[in-house]
Amino acid sequence: MTTHHDTNGHIGHERAGGADIAMAQLLELDAELLAPYLAQLTDLLSHLAGPAPARILDLGSGPGTGSLALIRQFPAARVTAVDISPHMLHRLQKQAAARGVADRISTLEANLDEPWTKIKEGGPYDLIWAAAFLHHVADPAGTFTRAFEQLRPGGLIAVTEMDFFPRFLPEDAGVGRPGLEARLHNATNTQPPHEWTGALTGAGFVVEERRPFGIRLDGTQAGPALNTYAQICLAKLRSHATDTLDADDLNALDALLDETQPHSIAHRDDLSVRTTRTTWIARRP
Repeated sequence: MTTHHDTNGHIGHERAGGADIAMAQLLELDAELLAPYLAQLTDLLSHLAGPAPARILDLGSGPGTGSLALIRQFPAARVTAVDISPHMLHRLQKQAAARGVADRISTLEANLDEPWTKIKEGGPYDLIWAAAFLHHVADPAGTFTRAFEQLRPGGLIAVTEMDFFPRFLPEDAGVGRPGLEARLHNATNTQPPHEWTGALTGAGFVVEERRPFGIRLDGTQAGPALNTYAQICLAKLRSHATDTLDADDLNALDALLDETQPHSIAHRDDLSVRTTRTTWIARRP
């Protein structure tokens, strides 16, 4: 998955090289911190899939956090990872090589809004994975129809969306007025929640699960990468809040993001991760 920030205030896909690098780092940190959640989700898929999937398609793969989690869960599977960003796919190839699974993951640079000619060559697939991606395509209904065509009968599609960027700070961050992070989210998260049930059934799928995963990790559970992850997420949101938050809140955010300040996010020991991911799991009859 590569990302952009569109004018409606939703954090989405950016295709500039520098933005790809930053987003890849963010996605890799996300997967590192939320590894227990990924393991829980892929375990759920293993119970629903019946025979373990042999061919998996990862749509909007980004740097491959989903591909690598699926390879761990299904040790006999091969994954085709598709993304529009060559940088993301290069990072995936490096990660796969470092883990000794390069022979099980193939990468394909493609725009999913264009014909799926190359994608078809690896099908039909047993499982299609699309994490935080499908709301960015130009025609989601058409994408679901194409995905349906690429699945074998009985195959599964798993579509995941996050509610928004995680929250990290306590109610009173020690800088500015209490509730700063809530106001930041209210200012930058202006889109309604994604809902894919109707689009999936419209494409012919039978939805078997619509499951929200509530993720709550304290600093000990999240591990040493938490501060860096929080710093990157809040800095990204800060960059989009200049015209929507008042000066006092912006100054407080700047103090939190400044590594030289006493309340800096980079050095805090009271951070946590609080977020929700929702997954739709549907089957081709």
